[in-house]
Amino acid sequence: MPQLTGGRVLREALRGQAGRITGSALLSTGHQAGEAMVPVVIGVVVDRAVGTGSSSELLVWLAVLGAVFVTLSFSFRFGARLGERAAEQAGHVLRVRLTDRVLDRRGGADAGRLPGALASVATSDAGRVGMVALALPLGMAGILGLAVGAVALLRVSLPLGLLVLLGTPLMMGLAHLLGRPLQRRSEVEQDRIAHTAGLAADMVGGLRVLKGIGAERAAAERYRLSSRAALTATVHAARAKSWHDGTLLAVNGLFLAVVALVGGRLAADGTISVGALIAAVGMAQYLIGPLSMLVWVNGELAQGRGSAVRIAEVLASPAAVGGDAPLPGPVTGRLAVRGLTHAGLRDLDLDVTAGQLVGVVTADPAHAEALVDLLGREREPESGTITLDGHDLSTLDPDAVRAALLVAAHDADLFEGTLRDNVVAPTVARTAAADRGGLPQQRTGPAAPHTPAASGGDGSLAAASAGADDLLTAALAASGADEVAATMAGGVDGALAERGRSLSGGQRQRVALARALAADAPVLVLHEPTTAVDAVTELRIVHGVRRLRAGRTTIVITTSPALLAAADTVHFVADGALTASGTHEQLVRLHTGYRATVLA
Repeated sequence: MPQLTGGRVLREALRGQAGRITGSALLSTGHQAGEAMVPVVIGVVVDRAVGTGSSSELLVWLAVLGAVFVTLSFSFRFGARLGERAAEQAGHVLRVRLTDRVLDRRGGADAGRLPGALASVATSDAGRVGMVALALPLGMAGILGLAVGAVALLRVSLPLGLLVLLGTPLMMGLAHLLGRPLQRRSEVEQDRIAHTAGLAADMVGGLRVLKGIGAERAAAERYRLSSRAALTATVHAARAKSWHDGTLLAVNGLFLAVVALVGGRLAADGTISVGALIAAVGMAQYLIGPLSMLVWVNGELAQGRGSAVRIAEVLASPAAVGGDAPLPGPVTGRLAVRGLTHAGLRDLDLDVTAGQLVGVVTADPAHAEALVDLLGREREPESGTITLDGHDLSTLDPDAVRAALLVAAHDADLFEGTLRDNVVAPTVARTAAADRGGLPQQRTGPAAPHTPAASGGDGSLAAASAGADDLLTAALAASGADEVAATMAGGVDGALAERGRSLSGGQRQRVALARALAADAPVLVLHEPTTAVDAVTELRIVHGVRRLRAGRTTIVITTSPALLAAADTVHFVADGALTASGTHEQLVRLHTGYRATVLA
């Protein structure tokens, strides 16, 4: 497949709206042709009706003039409607493509880009490319309007017609040259704005954290510098646009003045009639419209090309992970890590027995984050393998892996809605999707709750919802989130604010843990699930997780002594490599590094 470039993105966007663009171009051309014919018809009225005093001629040509106005009015209305529809639809299609790419299961679109920057590309840049679908038919209509005007002028006077025909291509070439600096400035402007929008979104989302660590001033200063850079880029782009538009308008004015002067000289010499002179002057005034339109069109094309380049960069982002093979079932949950090297991890070897609760302790928190990313198929390792039941994760479809191996990140977000929806709605939808896709959902162990996935069925949402209440009760109890529900007006049907901000940090953490437990995945990876809860609640969670996950593989990446004490086996990773394995009690007693990490 050819490399995705800004030009290709622009062509595909226009090709997808070819019908509407063609219709808009035809109707807009009819409008411009009608506008061009108005001064011609008025000139004819003067020569054939007013000059001769014929009432019948006057009525006939007034009727013709009325028909021209009706035609150009109709063409303008519906041509503009088709062009606007093409612009909105082209922008919408690009937004959908960008959203699909950002949400693609293989990831990669967010590499080096803040969420706000991606949102800016999907809104502002997509809108600018969409506007090209409106600008293009108007540009075509403007050019054809100039051609109609030139032909009309040729019939009035050969010198005037030649002047327009020769001068218009020169004007178009000049417009293209003047548009290049505007395109470059527009690219920089959009990039700066996107970066600043990303910083703003991150600051708003992490405001509590910033206040907690006293970093408000530093964050505000960072945003101020980025905002100032965005403002400078915007001013430069506006200056380039004003220079571009002003220069072209000035040149257009000079060109039209020459046309009017030549026409006046010809009338004074008696070469053309009074009606022809009126037509020529009217035509010169009309030409301001299509020439000004071409100035606007050229500016939109320059900005659209710059935005198309940014869109192409996102759409062409390489995938973060690969693999497309199905995961054979049933999943027992046996996990093996061999020679894993990535982001500080060095030739890491780990074995996780199916059905066990396994703790993993890393001396460096960054190594825990790297392991979470790799297990969640967010990144490919630099080298080494992770296998599930003997199948290399890098060769498997990421969706199939995530259905069987669920990673609950430490910073998981909640969404606006009820507590019930936050806990079981993702599970119901996930189960239905898994059943439709034939993904493995094997449950084992005597304590496994009876869920729709375990009982099979037709994969419908109704079937998946059948055991939602039992699932909700079990997950809330195991995570301690039933206490959260008890404090809410409406209980489990009580409403949560955006990102769960109406809850405390510990409450949000318990609800997020309940959601992970409700998913009932064959393999569950929990990353520091109890850092924001008190010791009594943590102990309850430890017993609840062990009871609910009995017989299924659970990996807890943590430094919590309470969680580690409940684990069947604990692996200690120091300097990126496996250093020791055993029970929590054994490692505390025998390993100094482990003891310093978990008991510090």
